[in-house]
Amino acid sequence: MSAATPQRLKFIPAMHIKQGRDFSRVRQQGERLVLGCLIANWLKLPAGSTPRLGVVTSGKIGNAVVRNRARRLMREAFRLHQKELTRPVDLVLVARHSINGKMFSGVEKDYLAALRRAGLIKQ
Repeated sequence: MSAATPQRLKFIPAMHIKQGRDFSRVRQQGERLVLGCLIANWLKLPAGSTPRLGVVTSGKIGNAVVRNRARRLMREAFRLHQKELTRPVDLVLVARHSINGKMFSGVEKDYLAALRRAGLIKQ
């Protein structure tokens, strides 16, 4: 491989928020921002930690197909832009009803706008 080959961005299991107590901790102790098709809750972590993502999709946004697609779109936006984070965070994204029917570019735009406004990614 040449030196110009870009590093593959991964979303490994260590980057998933899975336990309810972690979701609750981010929600209670962290900060919150509502923008577009998602709600971002985050809690800053010590330097050197691995950023983690949790995704919440309520039955209110649609059936299982719609909820799974929303989860995939939000996880992909995180995966592609994880290296742009200014510091490690526990990030919980909550899908809003307006995510239903959006293309990836729209979800990515809302994700980046929310993180910029929160000061979590470089301008």
